[in-house]
Amino acid sequence: MGLIRQREPVKLVASLLSGHLDLLPEVRQALGLAVGKIDYVSPLLPFNQTSYYEKEMGSCLQREIVTFAALQDAGDLSTVKRLTNELEQRWAAGGRRRVNIDPGYITLAKFVLATTKDQSHRIYIGQGIFAEVTLRFRNKSFEPWEWTYPDYGSGPYITLLNELRRQYQQQLKQQAQMNMDKEQG
Repeated sequence: MGLIRQREPVKLVASLLSGHLDLLPEVRQALGLAVGKIDYVSPLLPFNQTSYYEKEMGSCLQREIVTFAALQDAGDLSTVKRLTNELEQRWAAGGRRRVNIDPGYITLAKFVLATTKDQSHRIYIGQGIFAEVTLRFRNKSFEPWEWTYPDYGSGPYITLLNELRRQYQQQLKQQAQMNMDKEQG
């Protein structure tokens, strides 16, 4: 029998997809108030690998990825996804979303996204939410699975997520050092 132990906290990520780029600062502000201080905002990334959202959200969509300063428990992901769904509705117009907010997290081994849609490779995590390991870390880089969304499996996204993983790794080291300092002093 394995022992239950406390797990390392994760680096919470939110991916903002929209053609209404003027909304993004307002979305970031709302996320910051609801989830916690944002410590990173990516450059805009083109979303041109699929037309999946075009009917609902229009064309010329771009993605921005943000991370949150405080490391969090991975078990909070379903609550965060429900919150982001509520925020999406805040900016909806005419029954159509103007922004899509996909929360997830980074660990040293994987990049996970939350979704409301079940598939064979997704695990139910509660509150009507599923989680998917979208990328795995192997051979010093994130790499996609057969089910990985094309944008997340592309070079620019992999490069960005590798950097965010590096930042998370540094944050874990700083946290461990602070804990050692507390114990010693």
